[in-house]
Amino acid sequence: MATNQELIGRKELDDLEAILSISNKDVNELEHAIRASSDSLFTWDYQQSRPGLVKLYEKAKSSQWNAATDLDWSIDVDQEQVVMANAAQNMAAQQGFGAQFDLAGTPFEKWTDKEWVEFGIESQNWTLSQFMHGEQGALICTAQIVETVPWIDAKYYAATQVMDEARHVEVFSRYLDEKLSGHYPINVHLQMLLDDIIADGRWDMTYLGMQIMVEGLALAAFGFIHQMTTEPLLKKMLRYVMADEARHVAFGVLSLKEYYHELSGPEIRERQEFAFEAAVRMRDRFLQQEVWERMGVDVREAVKLIMQAEDRRVFQSMLFSKIVPNCKKLGLLDAGDAWLRHRFTELGVIQFEDWVDTGEEYASLDEVAKDREASNA
Repeated sequence: MATNQELIGRKELDDLEAILSISNKDVNELEHAIRASSDSLFTWDYQQSRPGLVKLYEKAKSSQWNAATDLDWSIDVDQEQVVMANAAQNMAAQQGFGAQFDLAGTPFEKWTDKEWVEFGIESQNWTLSQFMHGEQGALICTAQIVETVPWIDAKYYAATQVMDEARHVEVFSRYLDEKLSGHYPINVHLQMLLDDIIADGRWDMTYLGMQIMVEGLALAAFGFIHQMTTEPLLKKMLRYVMADEARHVAFGVLSLKEYYHELSGPEIRERQEFAFEAAVRMRDRFLQQEVWERMGVDVREAVKLIMQAEDRRVFQSMLFSKIVPNCKKLGLLDAGDAWLRHRFTELGVIQFEDWVDTGEEYASLDEVAKDREASNA
């Protein structure tokens, strides 16, 4: 059985020194190469024999949207006002950590409203930058799936997702460039996860890493921000992206559920371990080390407070509200000795196991169809 040291590079999940010891060594690089070991696979069986994937493919074709024309880019975004308006809806955010802690003796002791607004601005820049980088990772992974998956039904659908992911990279990049105030480089924990997913040549591991884990967390995170933000352009943009992401996760669930029935016990354990490793890396990336560095705050002191904050723990656990039920539907939670159930319990996210899985909810999130119906009414 693999140990924490072997899977995530440390013995304890919350070993702060080990988490912060990993950093992005070249924040100025413009290219990053990963050697993949996958084979490009042709199939001469052109019969579409998987009704779930056929239905998903038809839905994807009718739900394409144009980032340049379906969003109103003329909307002015005053980032400082947006941060203050969002904070007004959330008193904990408005008061910073002061809502939960005695800040005496901490780097935040003398922070005024000005510093908290600046933090809100930098946090938004950082968050949307990581979404943008993650979407490029999805773009590369889905192109890889087109090459490696053995079923024509899946190749057809994955091709539509390549277009979706290109559009997502486009909208996040444009929003950052035109409406916000700066980019951040990719977080090292996210980069490590994407590198692992891309380098593994097995098509189902690409599915598991990207479609189930990364896309599942993104879907939950987008939903949280969509609920919290007061900014109309971002709100609509996220609605459209979420509708796409729900189909993407459903694609992973539909495909892997069939395939996992064919795998042996040791092969399933390897998938369980990969899912756990991915979950930890995604949790680690939300500590926002790069924001604290840019603001001149002692990173270790800031992260210690973050890790103690109750609202932060709730937020981090909610990010897994899509992942856990999907892993359960795939049979990964309780396969073998229920290894993944125990690890998700340790992570504090097992309570989501009976929430609706994305394979059943994607149709309700077709925002493009809803908007078209409304415009034609």
